[in-house]
Amino acid sequence: MNVYPLVTISAFFWGANFILAGFVLQDLSPLWAAALRFLLGAAIMFAIAVVRREELFSLARRNAGIYLMLGAVGIVAFNLFFFNAMRFTSADNAALIMATNPLLTTLLAMVFLGERASSRHLVALPLALFGVAVVISQGDLSRLASLRISEGDLLMLAANASWALYNVLSRRHMPAGSATTNTAWVTTSGAALLLLIALASGAGIGPIGAKAGMALAVMAAGGSVLAYLFWGMGIVRLGAAKTSIFLNLVPVFAMLLGVFIGALPTPAQLVGGALVLVGVSISMLPKQKLARAM
Repeated sequence: MNVYPLVTISAFFWGANFILAGFVLQDLSPLWAAALRFLLGAAIMFAIAVVRREELFSLARRNAGIYLMLGAVGIVAFNLFFFNAMRFTSADNAALIMATNPLLTTLLAMVFLGERASSRHLVALPLALFGVAVVISQGDLSRLASLRISEGDLLMLAANASWALYNVLSRRHMPAGSATTNTAWVTTSGAALLLLIALASGAGIGPIGAKAGMALAVMAAGGSVLAYLFWGMGIVRLGAAKTSIFLNLVPVFAMLLGVFIGALPTPAQLVGGALVLVGVSISMLPKQKLARAM
């Protein structure tokens, strides 16, 4: 199976999260937003695994510690930092910070996994990152100098580091076997930890409006179930460094989906999005084709 379309779908749903999070946080605290998102996601993943008659419990007995570790890093840490960051920073700042994740993941993969960055990756990474900068700055790169570091930006940096670490840990420790079962247990571990943290915090949970409820459902089904499932498949097949470059598509999808809330992209942003697509496409070229192209 070609995993490139799958990791692209992951980037699409995570781009949508930047838009959807705003609706969810209108009715829920960051703790409960994260907990409910993954409780719904875990329920969906378990339903899929049961229908497929997966060997759920034998894998859990053998790999409980690994699932708990991956859930703590990739779900609990990332989402707590992400939802709290979105309260104090702009979507532009957050997307720009996350755009550095492929670089951070590549460095961690080189140090801890021994993955070597290919010539394709070395060409694609700066081109895609430049395209992201054009998207975020709306074509005026001087605007990047005026972006102020806030509490939210620091939280987003922590989220970024958590996700890079999750990519590397998944590559090294994810158990062999069904991607559905692995994702079900990682999601469940993260959801259980988030629920315990939300309950221990004493944060109240009030009524959830229709918009917040719909946004939360899409984040659970798309941004939790499908995105984590497809991303995990990408890391297994492609490696942490190569898969991570698809994160550069996240702000592009966020920009395009912003049309639905009245945020029309500028011509410069569309050019930046095209640069990102070119960079990601280069990363997918076979070595022989890249050599001819250069």
